[in-house]
Amino acid sequence: MNPSSKKKTTHSSSDSKVSVTRMEHTKNLVLIALFSAMMAVCAQITIPVPPVPFTLQTLAFFLAGGLFGMKRALISSLIYLLLGIIGVPVFAGFKGGVFQLLGPTGGYIIGFVATAAIVGVAADHFGRKLWIMLTAMTIGLFACYLFGTAWFLIVYNNTKGSMDLLKALSICVTPFLLFDTVKIVLAAILVNRLSFIMKKTLS
Repeated sequence: MNPSSKKKTTHSSSDSKVSVTRMEHTKNLVLIALFSAMMAVCAQITIPVPPVPFTLQTLAFFLAGGLFGMKRALISSLIYLLLGIIGVPVFAGFKGGVFQLLGPTGGYIIGFVATAAIVGVAADHFGRKLWIMLTAMTIGLFACYLFGTAWFLIVYNNTKGSMDLLKALSICVTPFLLFDTVKIVLAAILVNRLSFIMKKTLS
């Protein structure tokens, strides 16, 4: 083979690899942005029941973790969180700012990030079978409840009076169990059905 021809072939192969890498990078950025936007939109689909409103946020974080895997879901979640912290009204009720995290429901916002990470780890390491997603999302939801209720108790007991754990659970967890169970089942089914499409999209 002619040396110049060999050099051209090498350059062509290298350019092709760079092009594919750029395309994958662009695809990842677009999908991450879309999921961050979906988290913000789902946060606004809400039934305003004080002190913790009913929202579709957990559904968005379940889907991000299940469809995206841990790394991308975590990035999407952190972008959503950062947007809210700097004041963009992406939290429930079109609210934003760091004080939303410091308020009584701030722990749930942090808990959503943990939820996406837990579901993402399960998807990455154990696959997206229905029972795996149901289990992972249940554990992820428990983590969200844990962060949220613990922070709610800390804030409430330091600013408004005294409240025990059982009372906090009756306010922050019990009313949401049925609604969140429905979201887990729906998200697990969607992830199980859509995972093949997402795999082709991300490959």
